[in-house]
Amino acid sequence: MKKFNIYTLGCKVNQYESQAMREDLLRHGYELSDDKDHADISIVNSCTVTSVSDSKNRKLINRLRRENPDGIIVLTGCMPQAFPEETASWKNCDIILGNKERSKLIPTLESFINSREKLIDIPPHLNKGFTYENLTVSSFGEHTRAFIKIEDGCNRFCSYCIIPYARGRVRSKPLDELKKELISVADNGYKEVVLVGINLSAYGLNEDFDLADAVEAACAVDKIERVRLGSFEPEQMSDELIKRLSSFDKFCPQFHLSLQSGCDKTLKAMNRHYTTAEYMEIVNRLKGAFENPSFTTDVMVGFAGENDEDFEQSVAFVKSVGFAKVHVFPYSRRKGTVADKAPNQVSPNVKDDRAKRMGALVEQSRNTFLNSQLGRTEEVLFERLRHGYLEGYTKNYTPVHVYSKDGSLCGLIKKVKLISAEGDFCVGELAE
Repeated sequence: MKKFNIYTLGCKVNQYESQAMREDLLRHGYELSDDKDHADISIVNSCTVTSVSDSKNRKLINRLRRENPDGIIVLTGCMPQAFPEETASWKNCDIILGNKERSKLIPTLESFINSREKLIDIPPHLNKGFTYENLTVSSFGEHTRAFIKIEDGCNRFCSYCIIPYARGRVRSKPLDELKKELISVADNGYKEVVLVGINLSAYGLNEDFDLADAVEAACAVDKIERVRLGSFEPEQMSDELIKRLSSFDKFCPQFHLSLQSGCDKTLKAMNRHYTTAEYMEIVNRLKGAFENPSFTTDVMVGFAGENDEDFEQSVAFVKSVGFAKVHVFPYSRRKGTVADKAPNQVSPNVKDDRAKRMGALVEQSRNTFLNSQLGRTEEVLFERLRHGYLEGYTKNYTPVHVYSKDGSLCGLIKKVKLISAEGDFCVGELAE
């Protein structure tokens, strides 16, 4: 039993961890299956951010068992860590590993192959004495950019979120290990890296380094031409951090500042750690520090207790920021969280209506942003050739299409003049 598949649900951190497991398996003589639905070993790296995520995990595992009746099925990731008793009862899983045990994947597989006895290893997260799980990657498949996980865990305990229970407390990848990993991915041809984490802004908490040090380490690698950040918490963007980030020429001014709501009352109920005024102040400071930055975010509608007035305040604030892109989603109750037990839950119909209204607003905001980029000449990292045009992104993550048949430009950075906005992207012409 040597051929495997890995199925990844959830965030960029999960994608990184799946790639780390993939490389570990390959190093130990396992082979990636040439059939995406059938393999000797099927590994599900789960997400548990919502109850919908849990349903997807279960459905995927049940399907894999039907299609691979004699195969080994491994469940790992956030779901078993957050709900160990529930997942332990899942009959279709042969191996269940917690969120800190991915490094034990190979010996656990070998043990199961020898014994054929179900194995469950989900030790609880500790509040003291915990260490960073030192996974590494050297490539990221066919992606043009490499996602590098530098932080795990969260200490914030937002009232709607299960992730602190699934991921534990904040811990950070040591800088010396990060530098080695960055050199490795650069040597494999990656010109752009994206630093990601569960609470990325907390990188270096209780250490003698911080997020700016991680960015500086990435920028110092000669072969890396762009450094980008994943999602982070707005109130942790200090003046000193902004000043240091703005000093790095390779740093990409795209800021995914998690918002969740544009209403102060709702933010307080969510146990978020900022007000809308403070959020806007941070946006304005970033605008003053960077040329042509973009701002993206997530907005939740229909949170417990959100009334019509609260929603209207959220709509007005989101409109005032002028986001380049917004992920809008209705609040989903999560077992094990404070908000799940809160009174005045919003009905599904109202949540859906609010999601549609907010979605229409942010679509207008998206169009406004794309049109604001027209006439500019920007450097674009081309990712793929598809349907007669090259696709790529500018430093501020504006998607760009250039009509061409030259696939040799994929993976290269070229100057492009942006001439029109069509749908969800800008159309450009090569300026070189």
